[in-house]
Amino acid sequence: MNLRERRKRRDAASAYSTPQEATENDSMTALDQPRPLSAADDDIGREKRLRMFRLLLELRLTEKRAYDLFLQNLVKGTSHLSLGQEAVAAGFALGMRRDDYTFCTYRGHAHTLARGAPMSGVLGELMGRECGVTAGKGGSMHLTSVEHGAMGSYAIVGAHLPVACGAAWSAQYRGTDQVTACFFGDGTTNIGAFHEALNFAAVWKLPVVFVCENNLYMEYTPIGTVTAVEHPAADRAAAYGLARTIVDGNDADAVFRTASAAFARARAGQGPALIEAMTYRHSGHSRADPAQYRPKGELDEWLKRDPIKIYRERLVSLGFPEVDLGAIEADTERRVNEATEAAKASPPPPLTLIEKDLWADGGVAWRN
Repeated sequence: MNLRERRKRRDAASAYSTPQEATENDSMTALDQPRPLSAADDDIGREKRLRMFRLLLELRLTEKRAYDLFLQNLVKGTSHLSLGQEAVAAGFALGMRRDDYTFCTYRGHAHTLARGAPMSGVLGELMGRECGVTAGKGGSMHLTSVEHGAMGSYAIVGAHLPVACGAAWSAQYRGTDQVTACFFGDGTTNIGAFHEALNFAAVWKLPVVFVCENNLYMEYTPIGTVTAVEHPAADRAAAYGLARTIVDGNDADAVFRTASAAFARARAGQGPALIEAMTYRHSGHSRADPAQYRPKGELDEWLKRDPIKIYRERLVSLGFPEVDLGAIEADTERRVNEATEAAKASPPPPLTLIEKDLWADGGVAWRN
């Protein structure tokens, strides 16, 4: 591909105000050429595609159940759903090793589940129950499951990017080939910690992959109205010597391929990556937000590119039997129902829990 063609490809990626065909960046080749959609012989294959479909369903149905529980006044505090953004969490998680690290924002239910945290543990955490992943102490905005590599959901915008650098630096120092994936929203790109973390990671060639989930809105404000560039993450990558990488965040296969390539380079010592995944949240910023600021018809257009709809249709076109897909759907719904009942049956944590886990040794004794 010559320079002129690369520029045309780059410019085509700049029209992402509404859903359309994804465009890859200059140096990433995950979507550079059309791929044969064959479940038997392509680079993803039958087994992984079925795992992807099941995971997409788990994320969607669990968050829908979280919404239902919120309406029943069982969820403590507010919640920030990622309905419509499941392909980002699923595509990256399936490209990770079990010992890799994930850092995410308060919109972190899907990322925590995708790394293997139990549905009952996530729902229980939202309800403040003892079975929660942090025994009900963290709630929706602070989901953490270290045993699954989910190193925390962070409520302070941008605060976790430098922490993710620390985890990556630790892996680099120990020579473990572990990779850190750090997810954040488009609004984070206008926070100082974003630029500090990118620069630090690039200078030290840290094995960290930064992922901007660009859903077009920073809370209630369209990101394009307050940012000097079209793509708030990808268009700034060159400042840190990184490739300009944009992927269709509603296409789980495209996300998986892009993630896998970035992880492979990071493990090989080639340093960080910055990926901008174009996606859209189906609901408002939080449960208190009716999202009336969105232009009429915008949601309807994005619903046509629902990541689960896209993936199911792809599987059918590849020859996966409808009966198999239906069985996965029914089984996932059953498991969500069982997890819901288990979480409901779990008691609130005892008050003595407040004196645990304040320090790394698990206690509360002051040390100086």
